[in-house]
Amino acid sequence: MENHVAVSLLVHISIEKATNEDTSGTKAAAERCSYRAASSGLQLIRKRPTCRILCGYRASCHAFLEASTFVNEKNVSLHTRAAGARSETSEASSSGRTPLSDRGPYFTQVKSRGVISLDGPDVFKFLQGLITNDVHRLEGIPESAVPTPSPTTPVAMTPPMYTALLSPQGRFLYDLVLYRPTQSVERLDRSGSGPDTEGNGVPALVADVDTAEVDNIISHLKRSAFSASLEGLIRAEESWHRLRAKVNIENLSTDFKVWQRFGGASADNGSEAGSLGWSGGTDRSAQQTAESDAQGWRWYADPRLRELGHRGVFPGNDVPPLVTADQIVGDEYYLLWRLEQGVAEGSTEIPKGEAIPLEYNLAGLNAISFEKGCYIGQELVARTHHRGVIRKRLMPVNFVFEDGSEAQQEVVPGVDILDAESNKKVGKVTTVLGPRGFALIRLDAAQRATSKLKLDIPAKNVRLKAIRPKWWPGEWGREEHQTTVAAA
Repeated sequence: MENHVAVSLLVHISIEKATNEDTSGTKAAAERCSYRAASSGLQLIRKRPTCRILCGYRASCHAFLEASTFVNEKNVSLHTRAAGARSETSEASSSGRTPLSDRGPYFTQVKSRGVISLDGPDVFKFLQGLITNDVHRLEGIPESAVPTPSPTTPVAMTPPMYTALLSPQGRFLYDLVLYRPTQSVERLDRSGSGPDTEGNGVPALVADVDTAEVDNIISHLKRSAFSASLEGLIRAEESWHRLRAKVNIENLSTDFKVWQRFGGASADNGSEAGSLGWSGGTDRSAQQTAESDAQGWRWYADPRLRELGHRGVFPGNDVPPLVTADQIVGDEYYLLWRLEQGVAEGSTEIPKGEAIPLEYNLAGLNAISFEKGCYIGQELVARTHHRGVIRKRLMPVNFVFEDGSEAQQEVVPGVDILDAESNKKVGKVTTVLGPRGFALIRLDAAQRATSKLKLDIPAKNVRLKAIRPKWWPGEWGREEHQTTVAAA
């Protein structure tokens, strides 16, 4: 009985928090959300006695999320956001005033990303010689301990890792977000008395990758595994078949989907479950449980940038935890959010076979380890990094006319950027969504106070405003000046 009372009290907290908002219609929405949450919480309690109080927290969290979303979404349309509607500056936005800087949370199934699995006894050693980051961070004992483990929350978790595959010439090929799935023995069994020894096995790693490149990535990895096998065959004089079987790569895109949680109103925060409790403090155990499903698939802080929000891989037939129908939005919202933060993704926005990783800010997005051993393409990356001068970088940009109005449908990817005074080319537009986009641009031109930039579009006087993201390290764009001073 006391557990049922706990659920009711926690749901009451969500009603009080939601109805404190001075917005018409919120109270009714909060009540509807809370009744649904209370019913859901009681059903979970009956099914899983060992998770009683945690289910209460989760039910309350859902109630508060739905009520808050009702307020945030009122009278806001995609057309307004994509058109570049102004909003107040938010610290969660790297570009100051942006359409999504104070809205959210939003959830999207990222259709531009697929999922592959990587397994086998040699998988970590194999990847270490291929990718730009140190995959050994995902190997062995997970890093962060959980306050109170449960059947849905492991005893410890390892954050995901952002990384890339390069060509031998050091050019970008593919980006990957690597996850170490929770192994069954790392969770409690249903009784909560010991490790779960009956759970199904999961691969050592899963990766979310560019959907359009899934087959190419798998082929690339298999060719690399074949080369590694032949090298091992020469050294060890063992059978090729035995060596070849030590790394297994499969396409899981049908069974698993990639989701992103984002928006300026939520990018700096974890699950709201962490703030719901008897004293309004942070309950880490409740937060961890609310962010994970029954199989252990969960939300993680995006490994690239805090402002991007949370990311996760989840079974394709299930809705991830914390997600409600009125918070789910299309891929274009997520693209707009990344445009606002200045973070490109995939082999279209980061041109395959052409892009230099450091010019596309991969070092600042935690994709490159400069301490690990050798990997394919390392020479160019290391040389560029240690030289200390990067003259071009990918930047978020706005397209405007001379009168300051936004140029909605005037720009396409590939358009050259010119210095308006000298008419010299200083960059190129790479990605476009309405009046916003990405551009690979010379930093001296983008950051010079007197610089005026225009687009090479005949008969149309479209200007370009380059935006320096707040997350950029202070030395970016100033390296050449510092090198000149040091030489003098």
